[in-house]
Amino acid sequence: MTHLAPPSVRLLVCGNADRGDDGAALSAVATLLPTLPAPLLERLEVRRCGQLRVEDLLDVTQGEVVIIVDAAVGVPPGHVVTLSISDIAPLAGTAAPRSCHELPIEQVLSLAATLRSGGLPTGVFIGIGGRRFGYGRPISRSVRLAMAGFRKAIAAELTRLARVPGGPPHG
Repeated sequence: MTHLAPPSVRLLVCGNADRGDDGAALSAVATLLPTLPAPLLERLEVRRCGQLRVEDLLDVTQGEVVIIVDAAVGVPPGHVVTLSISDIAPLAGTAAPRSCHELPIEQVLSLAATLRSGGLPTGVFIGIGGRRFGYGRPISRSVRLAMAGFRKAIAAELTRLARVPGGPPHG
């Protein structure tokens, strides 16, 4: 019997597939996961969350890192951004990439930093700028054309943060 190490990366996949570009993260991760090597998958815990909540971050264990993927407003449609979550929390009240949900990501992170023992976990936010978020709308052309880059950014951060031996170089 093989014992697996506990996950070292928690991937929080945000969005709603029924709301146009808001489903971009779900689509990207669904098509990325089958392509990842087994040693990386063994270190990965994937959680789907319609919108990021403080509770999604409170139970992250010591030594586990977080990757949050979502569509974002405040970023040009189709552009992919990768930001440290510790850099986003202090941006409350300023112009910053935002999830398109009710409570802005910087406020969720700020609350989690206050409530979680040890502050925020280490991690990153990877967002893709969206154009359409209405119910029943398809993913916009600008987001569809950028999905390969979005998946590549997610894969690069997963590999870097999971520290998989023999994985691709993180240059």
